[in-house]
Amino acid sequence: MPFITVGAENSAPIDLYYEDHGSGQPVVLIHGFPFNGATWEKQSGPLLEAGYRVITYDRRGFGASSQPATGYDYDTFAADLDMIMTELDLRNAILIGHSMGTGEVTRYLGTYGSNRVDRAVLLAPLAPFLLKTADNPEGVEQSLFDGFKQAIRDDRFAYLTQFCQTFFNWDANKGKLVSEDAFRAHWNIGAQASAKGTLDCVDAWLTDFRGDLPRIDVPVLIVQGDQDMVLPYPVTGQRLQPMLPTATSVTLKGAPHGIPWTNAAEVNQAIMDFVSAPAMARR
Repeated sequence: MPFITVGAENSAPIDLYYEDHGSGQPVVLIHGFPFNGATWEKQSGPLLEAGYRVITYDRRGFGASSQPATGYDYDTFAADLDMIMTELDLRNAILIGHSMGTGEVTRYLGTYGSNRVDRAVLLAPLAPFLLKTADNPEGVEQSLFDGFKQAIRDDRFAYLTQFCQTFFNWDANKGKLVSEDAFRAHWNIGAQASAKGTLDCVDAWLTDFRGDLPRIDVPVLIVQGDQDMVLPYPVTGQRLQPMLPTATSVTLKGAPHGIPWTNAAEVNQAIMDFVSAPAMARR
C-alpha cells in the first residue's frame, strides 16, 4: 500500500494512504466527510477510461491513513494536499473535491496558488463561510454545530446513521437513487474513521474561506443539488458562484448532498464537459 509521510506525532509518522492509477493529465479526487477515497468509485473508473491519471487519497484520520490526535484544520489539510502534489510532482492537475474535500481545494489554491493546477471542481461545496456571524448573516447558528459535536461524543455510530440519512436524503431516495447496500457501505466506511478526527472536523467546517476566493485564478466548476440537506444550497453553492469570477455552476434539481453516488451520471457529464472530454461526457 502506498503512503506519503506528511508529519509526525510523538514517535509515529503521519502517513496518508493514496492510490495512483493510469496516465495522462492528473486528476486528484478529495473525498467528503466522514468517508475516504473509496467513495469515488463512480468517478475514478470512468476517468481512467477517459485517459486520465487518477489519484485518490484518504484525509488524515480517515480510511487507511494515520489517525493522529491533531491537524484537523484546513491549513493542515491544505498542507497535506501540497505534500501529495509535490511528492508525486503533479502538474497541470485537475482538483476535484466533494463536500469537505472542497475545503482542501479552496484553501490549497488560496495558499499555494495554481502553479500545479489547471482547473478545479467543487461538488456540494463548503465555501464561502457556513457560520452565522455579524458580517455573515446568511450563515448557520453555532448551536447547530455544537449539537453535532455532542451527538458524536454521545454515540458516534448513531450520529453516523443520521448523517448518512441526511447525506442521501434517505426517505426520498432509498431504493431509487441509493440502495440499502450502498447506504450500509457508506456507514461502514465512515465507522472506520478516527473518533477524534470525526469530532474535530466539525470545527473545520466553520472555516471562513472568503479570503481564499480572490486568489483563485483557474477555471472552477461548481456542482450541487438544490435539495442538499448537509450543506444547504442557498448558504453554499448559490452564494459561492458570484464570489468566483472564474466559476461556472451546474445545479442538479432534486439532488441530495451525496451526488458523486446518487447522481453519478450527471456529475460525470458535468465534469467531463468542463475538462473537455466529449467521449466521457457521452457515457
